[in-house]
Amino acid sequence: MAKTYSQDLRDRVLSAYDRGMQTKEIAATFKVSPAWARRVKQCRRETGRTTALPRGGARVIKIDMERLAELVHEHPDATLRELRDRLQVECCETSICRALARLNLTFKKRRSMRQNRTGRMLPSGVASGKPISRSVMRVG
Repeated sequence: MAKTYSQDLRDRVLSAYDRGMQTKEIAATFKVSPAWARRVKQCRRETGRTTALPRGGARVIKIDMERLAELVHEHPDATLRELRDRLQVECCETSICRALARLNLTFKKRRSMRQNRTGRMLPSGVASGKPISRSVMRVG
């Protein structure tokens, strides 16, 4: 994701508009897109705000993280929908998933099962893609 332009650049673009420069001139001078320069000016005109909005992250967390951790401990096989219903909070299932990620909790609990992995298919020391001599192959 791209970074936010600095406040200094925003201020210089707005002062150039105040001096009467045109959008294309401002864009060429400060090496920004004309659309961005217009949006900065429009935002100041409509809202009075000259700063960038905060980026990313949750602005409001509706979920009680401690209660969520307790529910997962009590019901480790519960689905997102079940966890949301048990929390009795109005939010989307994605919010529950993000909260679980913040708590470093995952859905796959495979500690008690053997690892799901295919064993070696070739004897060790044999390069893949080369013919195997009969002395290497052992017929049981």
